[in-house]
Amino acid sequence: MPFVTPGTLGEYDVIVVGSGAAGGQTAYTLAMEGARVLMLEAGRNYVPESETPMFHRPGMAPLRGTSTTDKPFGFYDATVDGGWQVPGEPYVNTADDDAGRFDWWRARMLGGRTNHWGRYSFRNGPYDFKPRSRDGLGFDWPITYEELAPYYDRVEMLIGVYGASDGLENTPDSPAGCLLPPPKPRVSDLLVAERAKRLGIPVVAGHRAVLTRALDHRALPSKLHPGNAYAQKILASHMQSRAACFWATPCGRGCSIRANYRSTTVHLPPALATGKLDILMNAMAREVTLGNDGRASGIAFVDKTSGETREARARTVCLGASACETVRILLNSKSARHPQGLANSSGKLGRYLMDTVGSTVFGQIPLLESLPPHNEDGASGGHRYAPWWLYKDQLAGKLGFARGYHIEFGGGRLMPSLTTLAGIEWVTNGSYGRKLKDDARRFYGSFMYFDGRGEMIPNEDSFCEIDPDVKDRFGIPVLRFHWKWSDHETRQAAHMQRTFGEVIAEMGGRVRGELTTDGAKAIVAGRLDHSRGGRRHHGDRSREFGDQSLGPGLGRQQSLHHGRCGVPFQCGQESDAHDHGARLADRRPRARADAPKGIMK
Repeated sequence: MPFVTPGTLGEYDVIVVGSGAAGGQTAYTLAMEGARVLMLEAGRNYVPESETPMFHRPGMAPLRGTSTTDKPFGFYDATVDGGWQVPGEPYVNTADDDAGRFDWWRARMLGGRTNHWGRYSFRNGPYDFKPRSRDGLGFDWPITYEELAPYYDRVEMLIGVYGASDGLENTPDSPAGCLLPPPKPRVSDLLVAERAKRLGIPVVAGHRAVLTRALDHRALPSKLHPGNAYAQKILASHMQSRAACFWATPCGRGCSIRANYRSTTVHLPPALATGKLDILMNAMAREVTLGNDGRASGIAFVDKTSGETREARARTVCLGASACETVRILLNSKSARHPQGLANSSGKLGRYLMDTVGSTVFGQIPLLESLPPHNEDGASGGHRYAPWWLYKDQLAGKLGFARGYHIEFGGGRLMPSLTTLAGIEWVTNGSYGRKLKDDARRFYGSFMYFDGRGEMIPNEDSFCEIDPDVKDRFGIPVLRFHWKWSDHETRQAAHMQRTFGEVIAEMGGRVRGELTTDGAKAIVAGRLDHSRGGRRHHGDRSREFGDQSLGPGLGRQQSLHHGRCGVPFQCGQESDAHDHGARLADRRPRARADAPKGIMK
């Protein structure tokens, strides 16, 4: 793999900052079309084929794999050198209470946050692109679902997404050949579907970026790269290197057989195979540099191995870091010409920060007790989910909140861990000896969780800015977060609680603890790791971020791909209906003289 050092940088058409979903997709697309690309990654190299603990049981890990302060999602979680806190890389919150705090998850490693996500990959629907036109709140996208749909098709075919088309409102179907078949439902899935239907809640196949069968390496490459035989050949070979999931390991650990999506196993290998992509690790981007003509000329970065500040240069710069990290780079790109930071003459940069609205309820279902032993490992995430179903009631003003949510749920007889039966006394009233063993066999597999994942409406009180005093260990000014939920979000969280309680009751089960009817207490406090927003694009130029002197958006030599996906998927609600995955450059690099024939037509 062509990993380079600061002293061996070559000449490049494009610099891509970030190696996750946005950076990975950008580098893949450019390299497959013949452009010379340099990717800057702030963390270390990561090789999932050799670093994934595929067949390790919880008992083989320290503390049986349970969470710790440095590994909050457990010992086996794929994130390395990252989390809500990164040593030497602080950020500032203006409030300490749950209602006003935003927690920022970062992954300093190749692949970024594609190493840490639920692989849920739902399409945004037509309503999601024009929410303000529908309910008068938030902002409309400057594009429509119909304009973006062909790109959804291509992403689904490239990364591999299982699911089904169910013809539901604002839940777009995929054309034939885009989706892989979903895995069979678990027993608990079937019970939820049966009982939720009585409440008018649809339960359908989940959409997750996991291969349930091998990709069609004969047909798909020509659809993804028409007229480019060179790219087709590379992609066909790469697709053959990806195996279908055999349900051995939770996706959060990684995947040595490349069955689930992450940029290190999907985007970067074929891009590297072109010979057009170089990757520089441990390069902490500081700011976008400008040439004498005022246009982007490169990236100033800190070499974390030496502590020196260096510069990489290219004709075009693409920022594909996380939503907040991209904002930090732009805000720190100050100059006499851009005193508020690059692309910020409007003062909107960093504004309208969002997270996913979330709330959770746990329950125990007697109908799932004492089931015969059977294998329910399956895909580690949901085989089924419930998309939002109350659009008509919501539009009529009957709910008290303007945006919806989907339901993720889980249960079954999965691999036991240290906490599988923790707190079981709430259903047994305490037991010891042989009865404890009998209770463990009886109740194992009868517990379920229900998670709501909903849309936040952007507001003026949720934003990030550069803190005037605090810097990280590299001397780079850090972000300061301001956060506030509106009544729409807290009411949505309260609705989640009531709904989950009704579903559990319809299943004949019981809720653990009490339902939280106060939405402000029910909502997960800015900690769902789905940071979005910060760079709003709008049909009205006066209402979006940007510098008029740079031309539309960021100008002719700089583009922005931010967030968690290169196309606005609802990735476990990892997208939004306002600005995700925007492409602002108005020209692409010319083909190099040594590009294979057929590239960069």
